[in-house]
Amino acid sequence: MSPERCDGILLAAGAGRRYGMPKVLAEGGAWLRAAVDAPRGGGRGRIFVVPGATGPAQRGPDEVRMVSQTSGIAIPEGVQPIWATDWELGSSASTRSAMAATGVGIGERSHETAGRTIDSIIAARIDTARNTPARNSGAWNADTAGRPGPAEFVAIMPADTPDVRPAVVERVVAAARASESRSARTFFGTTRGHPVVLERAHRAGVRASAAGNSGAGTYLRQRADMVCVTCDDLATGIDRDYPADSAL
Repeated sequence: MSPERCDGILLAAGAGRRYGMPKVLAEGGAWLRAAVDAPRGGGRGRIFVVPGATGPAQRGPDEVRMVSQTSGIAIPEGVQPIWATDWELGSSASTRSAMAATGVGIGERSHETAGRTIDSIIAARIDTARNTPARNSGAWNADTAGRPGPAEFVAIMPADTPDVRPAVVERVVAAARASESRSARTFFGTTRGHPVVLERAHRAGVRASAAGNSGAGTYLRQRADMVCVTCDDLATGIDRDYPADSAL
């Protein structure tokens, strides 16, 4: 039996004011690429990136999708960009957009009442990607091609933890699959981190509780049954709020 599929969600909507630029643009896109590699290797599902402050993704030369018109940074092949138009409301906006996206199967339209407009847009984008698979992306592989429905799990990550690698995601996904609550989150020592891995059944609760600058956090604090997975032997999980040469 194939393992239950896990889609990756990369939250990258913020303006990065303390960093000096949206973090999805950091290091010439290196952080974005690292954030994509982690769930791609550890979850074997679709990958969604949710930009906001940079504007919607744009088509560049040879139909390559770019983070923005002027950034010169390509979105990794096979990754589906979902623009959070209301990103200034805080991380809740990108979380709701992402939850809508992962609730839609390949080529399928959502029947949920809430978020109907964004779901229909997402479904169309997914259908287009299915009909024109990206080269060497790993996102539309044998595990996903024959299973068009929504993934059983989602792994939620920010774009500013560049040392989180596939081994971290794989460990937390395995813990979520094996747990009674079907949910798990990463800890680095005593510090909460990412990814957070949730079964599809949790998606409605996350969307309903997301508000302001609290994305999945409000929902997670209500869950005493979430498995905590220590990963400080694999990464630091530190989110980078300031440039390396900053005095802070």
